[in-house]
Amino acid sequence: MNDILGYARVSTGDQDVAGQTMRLEKAGAIRVFTDVISGKSMDRPGLADLLGFARKGDTLAVVRLDRLGRSLNELLTSVETLKMRGIALLSLEEKIDTSSAAGELIFHVFGAIAHFERRLISERTKDGIAAARAKGKNPGRQPLDQGKVEAAIKLVESCVSPAEAAKQLGLGRSTVYREMRRLGVQRPA
Repeated sequence: MNDILGYARVSTGDQDVAGQTMRLEKAGAIRVFTDVISGKSMDRPGLADLLGFARKGDTLAVVRLDRLGRSLNELLTSVETLKMRGIALLSLEEKIDTSSAAGELIFHVFGAIAHFERRLISERTKDGIAAARAKGKNPGRQPLDQGKVEAAIKLVESCVSPAEAAKQLGLGRSTVYREMRRLGVQRPA
């Protein structure tokens, strides 16, 4: 008999997986694996435990797709891994079930749309850079104004805090600290 295995994830210890767990159990999950970890990290021990426990024919259920991955690319990779192992994906919010042909089609349409969107963004960026250069502009981060940097260093040497010096001159605070380190400037005591 094939089982539904739930996966619940929250980003911080301040959040609680109880709501997700309840929905997954209501959807038929016989066991719910959890992680309290940022979506940025792909090191997810709860998910690894679920995959170690799952058998061919089982279904991995999540409340929302973003619980499984941050980007569509991550999700597509995860679904491909599940597919190779004979495990389906069920997302309650998006009503996607890759155990059916229609669910798998929908998921791959999402993937194609994401790929199309990435290509459009890349093309627009290239077009924007070309247009800016044609107008004589130099796109990208502007060079650091050395006059402002020198003024900030002088202010710091005269007992003004680096943060205040940055604010007065319209520089980023981290820029002032970075330039202080680069030039070996110490804050006066």
